[in-house]
Amino acid sequence: MAMDVIAASRADHDDATPWGHVGSTGLYLGIAVLALCMVGVLNIFTERSIVVGYISLAYAMLGFTLLAAGVMVAQRGLLSSPAMCIVGGAVAGAIAAVFGAALAVIMSLVNLRFIFVAMEPKLLKLLTFGLQPPILGALALIALGAALGAFGALIVVLPRVVRRPVVAALIGAGMAGLFQELIRIILVNNIATKWLHDLLYTYTGLTLQGAVIMAVASAVGIMAYDAFKGGLRAAGVDMAATEARLRLPLMILTLVIIGLFPLYGGNFVGQVFLMVGFFVLMGMGLNLEVGLAGLLDLGFVAFYAVGAYVTALLMADHPYSLAQNFGWEWAKLSYWEAMPIAILASIIVGVLFGVPVLKVRGDYLAVATLGLGEIVRVIVLSEAAAPLLGGSQGILQIPRPVVFGQPLNDQVSLFYVVFFGSLLAAYVAWRLENSRLGRAWTAIRDDEDVAQALGINLIQVKLLAYGLGAAFAGFAGSIFAVLVGSIFPHSFQLIISINVLALIIVGGMGSLPGVVLGSAVLIGLPEMLREFGEFRYLFYGLAIVAVTRLKPEGLWPSAARRRELRMDAEAAALETGAVTEKAA
Repeated sequence: MAMDVIAASRADHDDATPWGHVGSTGLYLGIAVLALCMVGVLNIFTERSIVVGYISLAYAMLGFTLLAAGVMVAQRGLLSSPAMCIVGGAVAGAIAAVFGAALAVIMSLVNLRFIFVAMEPKLLKLLTFGLQPPILGALALIALGAALGAFGALIVVLPRVVRRPVVAALIGAGMAGLFQELIRIILVNNIATKWLHDLLYTYTGLTLQGAVIMAVASAVGIMAYDAFKGGLRAAGVDMAATEARLRLPLMILTLVIIGLFPLYGGNFVGQVFLMVGFFVLMGMGLNLEVGLAGLLDLGFVAFYAVGAYVTALLMADHPYSLAQNFGWEWAKLSYWEAMPIAILASIIVGVLFGVPVLKVRGDYLAVATLGLGEIVRVIVLSEAAAPLLGGSQGILQIPRPVVFGQPLNDQVSLFYVVFFGSLLAAYVAWRLENSRLGRAWTAIRDDEDVAQALGINLIQVKLLAYGLGAAFAGFAGSIFAVLVGSIFPHSFQLIISINVLALIIVGGMGSLPGVVLGSAVLIGLPEMLREFGEFRYLFYGLAIVAVTRLKPEGLWPSAARRRELRMDAEAAALETGAVTEKAA
């Protein structure tokens, strides 16, 4: 139903007049510029340089917003010619910039800080480029908006052979500046690549020379790739078959690169990859429930908590462990012995959770699972369970895993536990997705009544979805316990379930690669940009709204999901056309 609404809204927008669309695009992005200013995002982003001494992250975000105006105008294709698209992009960019310019003029005349604390002098300086009087800077901002809007439209209307290198150059230089902390650590830690660090970076960030080098290298790289593919096509090579043959080797190469990355990046990179791996594990579990079976579970964090607590009770050198609390010496286990028990306990809890909500559907199911998840958190915090689970004091002194007599004490070594665990989980999830059980989950997601009429046992299939999904979360929880070395009830709040659900939506429902991509975008990027942590959930919300509005199938959708959405869009368009004809 939601996808029908989205498809219908897109069909309605196709009826917009060309210049009406230009104006509305400029208006929407102008409001976005105001929002960035008022909530303080641009103030914080002035502290991070993309190109040292030239472009800050604040200017990059402001410029990207104005550039997007031209891209959106040209992509809709309502204007009659490429030249008109460029003019329309310039108009949309100027309209968007007017909002920022008007704010700058008002700030120069009136002190707005008593209402909006983010209206600081450095924001005025940012919007006016430090020019005096401020009206001159405001006019410069409008001119910049028009130029960037025109450039955005120009990128769209350029021939593909030119557009791709231009876009690659912008992305290459931008990524080199945005993720400079990560890249610099890797380059500096390796003697063989230190010269490259000195060529591109100083110890304060990316240099102008480095930005130009990265832009040129990215453009040349994409041109060489396109020329290579064009040569293969000219030689009569079947590209579809070739890409199918190369898919597995490229996947293996990608996994090898990901596996080696923390070795060169050190503990910081290992920590980032470790957090991404946690959420990949949980995302794959929730993807079975939500993406395949259509069972919206907001209490998913409870299974994560069960895995962590069972591991802690079986391993910790602490009064609340089973070995010390009850004198059960046999219950003192290593990680490799405790982890399967933790996963089994999570499966049992998952099945028990599924029993009360078997007859519940839709929004009511989400509310019911939310209540069950909160019940687990309240029980762990309660005084009644404190003698067993430690209550708010938690369980401390959880030892690290040991491999061949060596404890895994650093983030990099623990990352490999998550890495190989994620590979195993991905293989299991892939096999389940393409199995008879996976097809049964898909059937009940589409229509429970029809699935039951076709002979699918709804009780069995739903309980298997809850149990197998909980297994992935329990595995992630067991790794979390040994990573931190202590667990507390406050580590298992509702926001974890929201995070996992968000990465599935952004990555693509029912898509295993989408889970990985969603986790990298929503978990990995904030970890690498920790100084902006206070805006983390603001960007979460914006990302979810943007994806559901602009790309509802997700960033990396499954083939089945893409077909479903295309069919929904075609059906909505046909229905809209029929209604229009009837009204006429």
